[in-house]
Amino acid sequence: MRLSLQVHYAICGVFDLAYNGQGQLVQVRVIGERQGIPTRYLEQIFQRLRRAELVIGKRGPGGGYTLARPPAKITLREVVEAVEG
Repeated sequence: MRLSLQVHYAICGVFDLAYNGQGQLVQVRVIGERQGIPTRYLEQIFQRLRRAELVIGKRGPGGGYTLARPPAKITLREVVEAVEG
């Protein structure tokens, strides 16, 4: 099965949150730098993940994203469906 670049980036972003976030808010810019993903593109992807209730976002200074559920409870299928529809 071939996945789009957008899905690949979404998987990398969710994995980064699970591995590095550990319940803390992480800015998309930081995730983008670590994963080598353009920040503006990653922000659009995270908006879709937020609408699918896979991540929780907080705006403003000190804001960022965190996983909405424990990492073990988020499936690859949910991430793919959130991005691809």
